[in-house]
Amino acid sequence: MTTARDLDEDFAEFDEQQEPLNSVEEEADEHVSRAALSATARCTKLADVLSLASTIPTEKRSARRESALRQLFKAVSQYATGVEGREAVLSRLDDVIIPACVAGLRSGVASPAEQYASCRVLEATAVVLGGDMDEYVEAITDLLTKAVKATGRAVQVRVAAIRALSMALFICGTDMALTNTCLDLCEAVCAPTFRGEEVDPHLRSAALDCWALLSTTVADAYIAGDDIEGIDGGNGRGVTILPLLQQCLDHGSVELRSAAGECVALIHAARINMGIDEDEGENATERRYRSGSWDGSEWEILMDELKQRVAELSVESGYRLSKKAKKQQRAEFREYMATIVDDESPHHVVTFRGGTLVLNSWREIIQLNYMRHALQAGFQIQLLTNATLQAIFGADGSVLNANSGMSQLEKRLVMSKTSDASKTADKHMTRQRRTRQNVKNHFLTCDGEDI
Repeated sequence: MTTARDLDEDFAEFDEQQEPLNSVEEEADEHVSRAALSATARCTKLADVLSLASTIPTEKRSARRESALRQLFKAVSQYATGVEGREAVLSRLDDVIIPACVAGLRSGVASPAEQYASCRVLEATAVVLGGDMDEYVEAITDLLTKAVKATGRAVQVRVAAIRALSMALFICGTDMALTNTCLDLCEAVCAPTFRGEEVDPHLRSAALDCWALLSTTVADAYIAGDDIEGIDGGNGRGVTILPLLQQCLDHGSVELRSAAGECVALIHAARINMGIDEDEGENATERRYRSGSWDGSEWEILMDELKQRVAELSVESGYRLSKKAKKQQRAEFREYMATIVDDESPHHVVTFRGGTLVLNSWREIIQLNYMRHALQAGFQIQLLTNATLQAIFGADGSVLNANSGMSQLEKRLVMSKTSDASKTADKHMTRQRRTRQNVKNHFLTCDGEDI
């Protein structure tokens, strides 16, 4: 029997086998000509794999279908670049890609690894297709929804299915009704039980990740507001699930706690972004907590408890977790605590071939992490060539591709850890850390007497 761990290891090994992005072709001095040759080579490889994938529905051996789906995922995520790649995928969408994935998701016929690969292909395809592709969303929604609800399927398959569905709605969909339906599904799946059975923590954490991704597409008031018309109970979706997130923060799964902490940070940031009503009058206090603060609201005590729990997880110690897991948890929850407790905006810098991305909101960071997981080794090449990703993250494709033509010496001088830019950034970070530490210790010397 194939377990979730086996599937994780299979795809981890598959990701490691991807072609390195910084290949000789991509980094050669003759950047323009080499880039053109690389683009042509990618188109040729994509066409070959799409041709091979057309045989998946009629292939009787599961191992060969799985292998073909793995190659298809690699082709879609790494070879389908630019306008030419999108057109190639779009031209074979109805007769090759969707039928191949439908065949790969057949319950009782396809192996769990094959079903998992099918979902990953659908997820990567959504990124390549881009926006305004409601027909693609309609073609796969029922298929993936059934896979998520099927309690008899492998946990990892259900995880991949809900992630693929959320990605399709996030990138391709324009129907908010479908988005709300998927949000309802995420909230149901992330509960302790679903359809009378206990939900695996891995699936619950994935459902929270998907909930966070789709929540980045709606207004702040819809996440963290009060008395919203058209919503049962009148509260935003994030406010409604705060008790559930509190339970998740107390769970033994590190992955589930991290996903819950990220959702709390997103909800709190949305509440802050709603701003404080400056109008004076009889109901000014009431409007104040509704617009930008938890003070005075019915959720104030719960948020205080959440802040305390997040602060505890940011410094948690003991033998229950491995050293690596504790280090990762502390780092993640320190970032969450900066937003939830100190009301600070996150600051995340992504360095890659061609430049850097600076992200200053949880919405952008959640989207980035989701894209990285979906595309794996194809993330950077898609960011350089995919207009949809560039629009999401506010990147200029022409600038990114122009910077990628630097020589090896220029890259060492500009982008290495010993460069002046890296040293300046390190000094800035050290100064900020010292300032934060001084603020925390201010109470020791606030009376003017040194201790």
